[in-house]
Amino acid sequence: MQEPERIPVLIAGGGPCGLMLAIELARRRVGVVLVDDKPGTAFNPQANATQARTMEHYRRLGFADEIRALGMPDDYPTDIAYFTRFAGYELARFKLPSAKEARARVSGLSGSWSAAELPHRVSQKFVERVLREKAQAAGATLLYGWRLDGFEEGAGGVAAAIEAVDGSARRELHADYLVGADGPRSPVRSRLGIRYAGSSGVARDFMGGRMYALYLRCPAFYDVVPHAKAWMNVTYNRDRRAFMAAVDGAAEFAFHTQLRDGEDEEAITEAQARAMFERAVGRSVPAEILSRTAWTAGHALVAESFGRGRVLIAGDAAHLFTPAGGLGYNTAVEDAVNLGWKLASVVKGIAAPALLDSYGLERGALARRNTAYARELADSLAYRPADPALESDTPKGEAARREAGEHLGAHARREFNIPGITFGGRYDGSPIIVPDGTAPPPDAMNRYEPTACPGGRPPHAWLGEGRSLYDLFGPEWTLLRLGPAPAKGFSRAAAVAGLDLRVVEPGGGEALRDLYGRDLVLIRPDHIVAWRGNDAGQAPAVLAQAAGLAA
Repeated sequence: MQEPERIPVLIAGGGPCGLMLAIELARRRVGVVLVDDKPGTAFNPQANATQARTMEHYRRLGFADEIRALGMPDDYPTDIAYFTRFAGYELARFKLPSAKEARARVSGLSGSWSAAELPHRVSQKFVERVLREKAQAAGATLLYGWRLDGFEEGAGGVAAAIEAVDGSARRELHADYLVGADGPRSPVRSRLGIRYAGSSGVARDFMGGRMYALYLRCPAFYDVVPHAKAWMNVTYNRDRRAFMAAVDGAAEFAFHTQLRDGEDEEAITEAQARAMFERAVGRSVPAEILSRTAWTAGHALVAESFGRGRVLIAGDAAHLFTPAGGLGYNTAVEDAVNLGWKLASVVKGIAAPALLDSYGLERGALARRNTAYARELADSLAYRPADPALESDTPKGEAARREAGEHLGAHARREFNIPGITFGGRYDGSPIIVPDGTAPPPDAMNRYEPTACPGGRPPHAWLGEGRSLYDLFGPEWTLLRLGPAPAKGFSRAAAVAGLDLRVVEPGGGEALRDLYGRDLVLIRPDHIVAWRGNDAGQAPAVLAQAAGLAA
């Protein structure tokens, strides 16, 4: 019998989470094999919004500009617009910058939106192609058309079998660790016996229960719609509630509609699906359906644990969202960022295996926070039925539209201006965060107050000439030296521990020192403040705790 191939990490699932984890591991020279039963990256648009924090991680890895160049034309507006029907009355519009405008504006923003990158509206199908390319370039082995066919954790690793979907080949592997980033029906999570907790499929007038999705090509859409272009188009009426994202800014769209009572998803023909779209448009318009499927909205689910022993889960395998706020994909990417440096440290023997316990503690708390926010946003849009007079050309209809517009405009500002959700996630109480006795500002959806209180994102600053403070951070650990306190204690302790630590003296004067509140600030590889202080005397103990160092 042939000996199994030995590999450090096996990843099941090639969506954004699995690919991002492959990048984080491979760039740290950790061998990784990824299997995914699809023939390649996603065909359907899937997620449509890359939040600013995710874009900052893409910048950290060197490809944020490539992502921002994807999707819609550079000057295409990313507005969110609400209509009775797409070609009917416009009710409200929340204006947001195009990709070109975002690049021009970002370095002039401060306060809640002080960031290295702004959000970008782009379909997941395009993002996955870049992530695949970067993972392969870093040295990851990506096996599309392959699936995990069972695993067993044993002494010193995980015995796993993978097989080609067409049955043409099979391989036996022995991995140090297995990560299931294999979606909401995760076989890995099921095999571990880990359950989701939370609410599922909550019935609502909109964004709750069964939805029907169409990926379609409709070049004539902008010819029949008499309104300014928007990235996200939402209908609000008594007949056909829907939302539709522009995919390429020209002819392709991702259309989702609430299934009504009596609509049998299994019996819907292509002609009926096209009619659903036309009802939302309000006019007859030629459209080619590229794919169609049903799905369930209304989830707010988080796994009871994020793994067991040498088998971990991430992404949709660990949490499932209603898409309000666009939080699912972005939370999944941050799972990979959090897990990547920890898993690499453990595999290399720098950190003790107990470091991985902090992954589930930190990311589980964030997932519960984010699913709660997404549920709250969905409730805001869903539990307000449209007035029957909304579409009538009467004074009563005009009044109904004005009232609806006020509500929808307020909702849009709440859902799509979310710096608090984007930047305010924290790991307070984590065993690898070294507290300093201070408390962070209150968590708020639409407001973010920069703070260097350990456990959160480092406050961002522009240093002039388009240079972000984040661009000075090291590829692994960073020590900001913002005052007179010497940093040599950390440099020595990091060298002894085998940690890659870059000491950065960014300048910036008193303003930057005041922003961070201490002379010395330790930043983790995932750009989280791990510790801050005015004395490096405890550097060995600080690094031992923050990095989970092996004894």
